[in-house]
Amino acid sequence: MRENIVLKSIGGFYYIKKTDGKIIECKAKGKFRKLALSPLAGDIVETVYEQGTNVITKIHERKNQFIRPPFANLDLLIIVISTTEPSPNYLVIDKMCAIAEHKGVEVAIAITKSDLSNCETIKEIYQKAGYSVFITAEDKNNDLSELKQLMKDKVCAFAGNSGVGKSTLLNRLFPHLQLQTNEISQKLGRGKHTTRQVEIFDMMDCMVADTPGFSSIELDRDNFISKYDLQYSFIEFEKYIDDCKFADCSHTSENGCSIKHAVEKGEISQSRYESYCSLYERQKSFKDWEIK
Repeated sequence: MRENIVLKSIGGFYYIKKTDGKIIECKAKGKFRKLALSPLAGDIVETVYEQGTNVITKIHERKNQFIRPPFANLDLLIIVISTTEPSPNYLVIDKMCAIAEHKGVEVAIAITKSDLSNCETIKEIYQKAGYSVFITAEDKNNDLSELKQLMKDKVCAFAGNSGVGKSTLLNRLFPHLQLQTNEISQKLGRGKHTTRQVEIFDMMDCMVADTPGFSSIELDRDNFISKYDLQYSFIEFEKYIDDCKFADCSHTSENGCSIKHAVEKGEISQSRYESYCSLYERQKSFKDWEIK
């Protein structure tokens, strides 16, 4: 797996997996403060040993980055969706999918709690969109081996609303992790936060991270997607876009829109299309001067 990678940061110290497999504690060189640049979990770095301290001297170019949660160079985002407790919030899920697609991150869907409620609707929505979907009920182990195969040789993150079972799924995939899990908060109808920071775990065949706060990311700042580009972040739209009657079709209200026609025919899921329209309405409110 990757070498010289930042596994986590705590209180200004960074923990780096070196070429020989050892993990060292480092500080970042002062020049990074002047550049307003901080190492992130997932960064590939170079270090030196000077004056009794390991120091990060270079951060290699990132292929992508997220500010909230702080993370870089992500290969695969596994979005965990529970059938119930909490029920799926499709707008939040589709927003995460769109941001990942925009940043060039592969997306897979893991469905939990299929023993408590039927998962066929969720499965159909995201398989139809073109994503790999895995049902991870505790009595179905085949899908876990397939999910592990997809994760091989990749830096992966798990995301989803609190209480969907991210840590439980990670414990099942890698029992020796023993990540903390909590019961669903019955009063709030959602889970209690059990993860406090991004930390990458080296699993030999892959690297995995439980990323707090990912479900709260928004389409702004470093995650910004313009109203013009949003269509390309819904992967099932791609084969229809060029067939619209108007070249500048927003796919929301125009006649002759091939995407609307595909929704009517059931080729694109209604829930995915509704998410697109909601996100488009939000993004079109931004003026050009606000984007820059």
